[in-house]
Amino acid sequence: MRLFTNTKLILEDKIINNGYLVEEDGIIKEFGEGSGRDRLGATASDVVDADGLYLSPGFVDIHTHGSGGHDYMDGTAEAFEQAAKAHMRFGATTILPTTLASTDEHLYRTLDIFKEVQKLTDGMPHLPGLHLEGPYFNAQEKGAMEERHLRLPEKSHYMPVLEYADGAVLRWSLAPELEGALEMADELVKNGIYPSAAHTSATYDQMSTAFDRGVTHLTHFYSAMSTITREGGFRILGVIESGYLIDGLTIEIIADGLHLPPPLLRLIFKCKNHDEICTTTDSMRGAGLGPGPTILGPLVGGTDVIIEDGIAKMPDRTSFAGSVATTDRLVRVLMEHVDLSLEKAVRATTLLPARFMGLEEHTGSIAVGKAADLIIFDQDIDVKRVFVSGIETTEQ
Repeated sequence: MRLFTNTKLILEDKIINNGYLVEEDGIIKEFGEGSGRDRLGATASDVVDADGLYLSPGFVDIHTHGSGGHDYMDGTAEAFEQAAKAHMRFGATTILPTTLASTDEHLYRTLDIFKEVQKLTDGMPHLPGLHLEGPYFNAQEKGAMEERHLRLPEKSHYMPVLEYADGAVLRWSLAPELEGALEMADELVKNGIYPSAAHTSATYDQMSTAFDRGVTHLTHFYSAMSTITREGGFRILGVIESGYLIDGLTIEIIADGLHLPPPLLRLIFKCKNHDEICTTTDSMRGAGLGPGPTILGPLVGGTDVIIEDGIAKMPDRTSFAGSVATTDRLVRVLMEHVDLSLEKAVRATTLLPARFMGLEEHTGSIAVGKAADLIIFDQDIDVKRVFVSGIETTEQ
């Protein structure tokens, strides 16, 4: 049993300024106002004095390609493990490692490594499943994806991947307007996998149909997706407009303050139900590192990119190539540029991404019965300590 005391507890809708929390066997058993010492006394075998800092649910990142100089497609278990640990140091206690459009060899190798690394628990975040980003994308919205790896969602291709994955995939991003995409979405839903729309030129009508078939989430809202076009003078709405108009269609935003400039972030939160917006980093290997040349995707066969101005760019500077954000930065940006309260910014980075991926029952908020995935940070969201299922993983 562990007692966290002298904390500011961040709950879903409020902050308890003088709070305590009890964890036992990795599960939250009790929390409330006060020190907790008078109620628990010597029954707590371990006491964590938070020194008046915030005790928050651990951050949940449902779209990250890497961190700390490592990518999840580098092809080694060590790189996979180090990428996860690097991200965790900034407060991410649950991560969906993410692929990108690649060769089949790289994809299957990543599936193998994920299954291996998922068994690790010592000093690791939760890895509930992979997020496959591609390769079934529209070349018109390829972004930093290499066109040579894009293809149609043919059953003869994705079914062997599903069978080989054997439950390792939790989320799959695809362009819903492509031939065969809706049939693939049906198969994903049947297998408990969350389909997301990404790198897509779909119209509003196509997105509405896809939503009815289970494509209920938009990957990196505004990035690599269609907006209003004109045909014969008539305006045709795209995926961006669908994000605003379709109730229940959830969206993730790369809240690094650069992919979406502050005024656009404010517009999103002004026009969209806050319960349908979560943050994500979409981070690549350069997250947490400084500027300079690097590689998006696997070290061998990946794409050359450059980090400058706090973001990853294609070498010709025509488009971004993923963020270098960590999850703590997402909370700061929402507070500073959208004027969200701390508890609302944390909720968008914990409970809501967990909910969108079906993980809410186990993590994402401070609640009795949930995993004791907890972080301690100061008023600047500088993460000091990280606990995964009650076990401290690293000291900052």
